[in-house]
Amino acid sequence: VQLQACGGGLVQAGGSLRLSCAASGRTLRNHVMGWFRQSPGKDREFVAAIRWNGRSTYFADSVKGRFTISGDNSKQTVWLQMNNLKPEDTAVYYCAADEDIILSTIRDSLSYDYWGQGTQVTVSS
Repeated sequence: VQLQACGGGLVQAGGSLRLSCAASGRTLRNHVMGWFRQSPGKDREFVAAIRWNGRSTYFADSVKGRFTISGDNSKQTVWLQMNNLKPEDTAVYYCAADEDIILSTIRDSLSYDYWGQGTQVTVSS
């Protein structure tokens, strides 16, 4: 499975960006697609995820109310809409996916086997 992420860029605080991630290679089943981010000197952290069987969504507390995640199962594509961006949102954003993830581990990067190449998001103050 290959993940192709795009949509990063430079934006002023309060602005918006939309990231997209498309999976290819084979059809994923009972899968989760999500986003993580990593800034210099920090560990990779969970941002948001969406399950395809129940279409439930999950968010880090730091982005709740500002970010939304949606997807098109037929295209194996997920989008992360980021609004009211803050300088602390600056990071490289990674798309991730895997199948049959246990719900309690959905925020754990170790639960995901498939990763995109990362896209830089920079928010200026």
